[in-house]
Amino acid sequence: MIRRSKDFQRRIMSFPAIQPCECTAPATLLTSLINLSRTICSYRYKFFGSNKRNAIKSIRQIGILLTFFEELQDRKSEEFSDSTDLVMSELHLIFQKILYLLEDCALEGARLLMLMKSELIANRFRVLIRSVALALEILPLDSMDVSLDVVEYVELVIKQARRAKFGIDREDEDILNEVNSILYLFDSRIVPKNSQIKRVLDYIGVKSWSLCNKEVRFLHSEIEFEWSNQDKTEISFLSNLMGLMNYCRCMLFDVVDSGEVVRLDQRSNEIIDCLNPDDFRCPISLDFMFDPVTLATGQTYDRSSIQKWFRAANLTCPNTGKRLKNRELVPNLALRRIIRQYCSKNSTPFPESNKQKPNLTRTIASGSPTVEKIIGFLVNFLANFLESGTLEEKNRAAFEIKFLSKTSLFYRYCLVEVGLIPNLLELLRSTDALTQKNAIAAVSNLSKHSKSKKVIAENKGLEAIVDVLVTGYRVEARQFAAGALFYMASIEEYRKLIGEIPNALSGLLNLLKDKADRSKKNAMVAIYGLLMDSGNHRKVLSAGAVPLLVDLIETSDSEILISDSMEILATLAGKPEGTAAILRSGALNSIVGFLNSCSSIAGREYSVSLLVALCINGGSEVIGVIAKNQSVISSVYSIVSEGTTRGKRKASSLIRVLHEFTELESSNSESTHLLQDRIVQAW
Repeated sequence: MIRRSKDFQRRIMSFPAIQPCECTAPATLLTSLINLSRTICSYRYKFFGSNKRNAIKSIRQIGILLTFFEELQDRKSEEFSDSTDLVMSELHLIFQKILYLLEDCALEGARLLMLMKSELIANRFRVLIRSVALALEILPLDSMDVSLDVVEYVELVIKQARRAKFGIDREDEDILNEVNSILYLFDSRIVPKNSQIKRVLDYIGVKSWSLCNKEVRFLHSEIEFEWSNQDKTEISFLSNLMGLMNYCRCMLFDVVDSGEVVRLDQRSNEIIDCLNPDDFRCPISLDFMFDPVTLATGQTYDRSSIQKWFRAANLTCPNTGKRLKNRELVPNLALRRIIRQYCSKNSTPFPESNKQKPNLTRTIASGSPTVEKIIGFLVNFLANFLESGTLEEKNRAAFEIKFLSKTSLFYRYCLVEVGLIPNLLELLRSTDALTQKNAIAAVSNLSKHSKSKKVIAENKGLEAIVDVLVTGYRVEARQFAAGALFYMASIEEYRKLIGEIPNALSGLLNLLKDKADRSKKNAMVAIYGLLMDSGNHRKVLSAGAVPLLVDLIETSDSEILISDSMEILATLAGKPEGTAAILRSGALNSIVGFLNSCSSIAGREYSVSLLVALCINGGSEVIGVIAKNQSVISSVYSIVSEGTTRGKRKASSLIRVLHEFTELESSNSESTHLLQDRIVQAW
């Protein structure tokens, strides 16, 4: 269970507490214990969706002990006895765990799950508070310089901790049973009353669309994690809860307060943009890490790569060379999430493991029979709104379909099977800007599903998508349209059809001119998808793509965008007319300059691919310009040592060509035509 915060991630219901170092000064330990106690006491003002009594009872006990710690600090004792030192250290460790548990109980997004785990959580509170009592029992209170009142307070805590019953609250149990009753009704193909569901939501404090959406997002991340563990019982349980919260989000909230979701996504994208994607590569395999794990040295590797390293009888850390005390591999959940976000934002396939276990988000498996029925009811409601609802209801349906279709293949499958795509395509022609934006976003998400591509094409969806690309009311709608074209272009037949639609390419190039990076990114991935059909090469050239791509290389501050531009130009340069257009634009020096300055391996590889293509079709004049730049060779050699298999092959080819040119130029024993023949042979 993943704990989200600005600074770190951890699994909820896990307690990565750190034992204070033995050399920690007593005053320092006491100060830290006081700060920890104050933080715990601040949780008395937090909202707890469940286990309220247990949480407040624990906070009250810590509050009493805080008085004891503060009096100890006021006495300014320089040293503790060994037994006191031991107790203080143990209390510090226990208090960390109590704080983690309180964080989990108050965590927005995890409220339904924490309610359903109430019995387990109550037991955790009981164990931790009794651990506090056990630690205090060996505290030499008689020999400590504190008042009698404070001693009595401590003794009171010990007695209360022994006697306290940390069981599940009766109210929690009633609401938990209500949830099970709701799930049973859905499983029996009966739609529960909204008032019954609302009672549950009100109790756990989910009183807005955004809070409900947080529950969905949290449960989705939980399911992804549990799939890696292959715990089918837990997956079924979580899938039911997520299905229920999806139903609640769509059906129970009239007002959508989604501003927070947008801000969170924007902040996340800003963070992603500041990162170097090379940091996502495993130092051993040099590929993006699918399952990053961290060693005791603090170095992170992909799990499969470091396990191969260990199987080869290596007992050291590959990066540092230090001998490892143990081979423990700690999953780096934060890095894995960031890599996923980066891949999603940049339309890059998330790295797959050769032995990857099935992932619910990438299969049409529902997770449980109950969730099939819940989502079945939900998608039918949405389809009815699209078909016969008011404009406001249609807009809301498109909005919810946009979110549902992002979740998993199963949800997309249900949305496609219910037959709502034709009505969704009709909304692309809406004169309401918000409705059009929501509809095209939903279509873009659904176009990722194989069956939906056929349905979209058969219902004149390609033309409708291009129309939004060209005349969409909002730039966001045009961005989504470009994304939809990219997914549709994965089918050979459809990329040909898109290339034949008037204004399709001009629309993408106009989007490429937009100042927003996302506009440029989506336009380029769509263009790249269309170039997979050789018949579209000349059309892209005729539309004037090269000058725009070259201008982006020369003016953009984003390495990612420049790299994408290089990739497209490399594809165009594969044909003589493409090379001619690029050379006419005067881009050669800019391409070489980017190769020398680019910090990412991927960017340098695209640059080398482009230069190889230009050398093949441009001849000795191009090679001569490249060879004069003395720093090129070192940049190309970096790919030979660090790049992917394909990148190494391209780099080796370019090095061979440059060496031959230098030798031929010095000896003048070969003709230019022979040189070009050798270039082709080298490749």
